[in-house]
Amino acid sequence: MITLKQFMETVDYRITEGSDYQWQCFGPNAYCLDSWNGDQDGHTISIIFDTRDQTVYQVMAYDYNLGRAYRMTNPDFKESFDQECQDRDILDMAWEDDAGEPIKYVDLEVEEDFLQKAQAIVVGDDYDTRVQIAVDLPDDVLFQMMKLAHDRDITFNQLVEIALQEAIDQHRMLNDEPRDEYDFSEGVQGPVPASMEKIKKKKKGKK
Repeated sequence: MITLKQFMETVDYRITEGSDYQWQCFGPNAYCLDSWNGDQDGHTISIIFDTRDQTVYQVMAYDYNLGRAYRMTNPDFKESFDQECQDRDILDMAWEDDAGEPIKYVDLEVEEDFLQKAQAIVVGDDYDTRVQIAVDLPDDVLFQMMKLAHDRDITFNQLVEIALQEAIDQHRMLNDEPRDEYDFSEGVQGPVPASMEKIKKKKKGKK
């Protein structure tokens, strides 16, 4: 989980507001710190942590300019947080845009993913909006995939992205659904029709 030190470094130690956390899911010592850059179209980076033992429960990054909200919850407390959300009947919404449309949280699981996005948001750089996931593979499978990536002259991460995209495409093809998420293999945003024939052509085109 992200540490308090990493949060402070990300926001360059600029804290604009702090308050007790009002929910009960993180215990009685939960406290929230915000770092807002003072611009309504800017950003806020927030953290909820324990004032006694410094346990970090949750971090959030709000990109108001691009209408994106990222959140990472300590896995040891995610169940209790989700339960309180359900008990309070709280929608998974960060805020509403000017048109009244909800901006939903994107939940992240990889620490580096959150840090990369938060740091880019703070300095106004472009960043990858895709969500990183942790892949735990047996050693023999890992070796085979690394060899396959080498044979196809692509990186291991690119091979994993292609494999995940093809699995998603197969699922959507079976359910007659269009592909409307990020197209990992092409590097463009959908919608793209899900088609096994298209997948086969892609595989043949790789060297």
